[in-house]
Amino acid sequence: MTKGYKMPKDFLWGGAVAAHQLEGAWDVDGKGVSIADVMTAGRNGVPRKVTDGVKDGEIYPNHWGNDFYHRYSEDDRLFEEMGFKCFRTSIAWTRIFPNGDESEPNEAGLKFYDDLFDDLLSHGIQPVVTLSHFEIPYHLVKAYGGFSNRKMIDFFVHFAKTVFKRYQDKVKYWMTFNEINNQTAWSDPHPLLQNSGLQLSKDDNWEQAMYQAAHYELVASALAVQAGHAINPDFQIGCMVAMCPIYPLTAKPADVMMAERAMQKRYWFGDVHCLGEYPKWLPKYFERKGFDMDITAADLATLKAGTVDYVGFSYYMSFVTKGRDGDSDYDFKEPDDFVENPYVEKSDWGWQIDPTGLRYAMNWMQDRWHLPQFIVENGFGAYDKKEADGSVHDDYRISYFRDHILAMEQAVVLDGVDLIGYTPWGCIDLVSASTGEMAKRYGFIYVDADDNGQGSFDRSKKDSFNWFQQVIASDGEDL
Repeated sequence: MTKGYKMPKDFLWGGAVAAHQLEGAWDVDGKGVSIADVMTAGRNGVPRKVTDGVKDGEIYPNHWGNDFYHRYSEDDRLFEEMGFKCFRTSIAWTRIFPNGDESEPNEAGLKFYDDLFDDLLSHGIQPVVTLSHFEIPYHLVKAYGGFSNRKMIDFFVHFAKTVFKRYQDKVKYWMTFNEINNQTAWSDPHPLLQNSGLQLSKDDNWEQAMYQAAHYELVASALAVQAGHAINPDFQIGCMVAMCPIYPLTAKPADVMMAERAMQKRYWFGDVHCLGEYPKWLPKYFERKGFDMDITAADLATLKAGTVDYVGFSYYMSFVTKGRDGDSDYDFKEPDDFVENPYVEKSDWGWQIDPTGLRYAMNWMQDRWHLPQFIVENGFGAYDKKEADGSVHDDYRISYFRDHILAMEQAVVLDGVDLIGYTPWGCIDLVSASTGEMAKRYGFIYVDADDNGQGSFDRSKKDSFNWFQQVIASDGEDL
């Protein structure tokens, strides 16, 4: 047993999921079609397809997830047994507004989350809720072009106000847009669809479209923060960024400058969320690129007035980049300008395993944004083997979490980082957002289902379940 550092008594240990990856019941009780519902199954090295609506003969794993919609009370009991103080999930936008542009919400969808949150609270577990977690109504993509359209701001704020009012006495911690900065890899159509509902042609300027959509999302987020605080001043409303620190390959000045620009381009979203304004370099970049951006004075005032209360973030890996000879612009492009890190190991899916990077990132964010932090995703996707007796011996997962939790605790206890809580990703097996697989398992709890939705969907404990239970019981001291 590794000796860790004791975390504060009010520290929020828990787990994290997203509605579209585990709820299933994709067309039940009035739910509409989301962007996740038109993404087919992929696998390691094979990307998911996006179909024009739901098509016969295709496999859509988000349609069944792990059947949490019907089994949440069973799962909540397991979460309580593990010792969870909180549970991060999302509200599926299409359960509340099936098309996204309705004036009145779907009562059946609202009631589902009433029941879920009541059940969590009865087990002493606080809900932590994301508003938009890759679940934009597909109708808003087709009819409005997603967040390429300024009208989306009003649709999102209407959704946010509706759920803020409904759950104002049940949910304290909220986040607006999940991993909003993943779309910095703007040449990849999947982040653009998942983050902003963009479907672009080869003739579109994809980079400009990303920046414009992100601006509308940031304005929508700021308006939602203001609305939420007006509804309940005790709300804590955060942003959510995918934190993957980017290192220079060497001490060569060009490598260091490229890494600096890479961090700027990946995390300017946090500057706007937390500081309420665009960083100085970005308008200069727009000007140099000739981007004609719709950014009004009223928008800028909204961003300043709607800053977040904390920084929610995911951490899975770090990246590395290097400069180019004779390049003075340092126009970093993700992921083209990533290079291999020779000093870290990788997962089966090629994700670099770097626990120290978590501590580095937490210090970097504290120095830059000066807000409390909340680790709302961290985890290890792996192929698990279920033994004949039903056990799953996942020492590799325990090792991953042990190293990352220790780095987290060092950032808090030794470095003074202000941290609210820690919710490992996919605390129960669910559908992978990137590949659509169940085989890429993250959970402490095994779900008997395969990539085609076949299986009993019964739950069972992995070895990591008992290990994490002990970590929580010791407030992080016993690793």
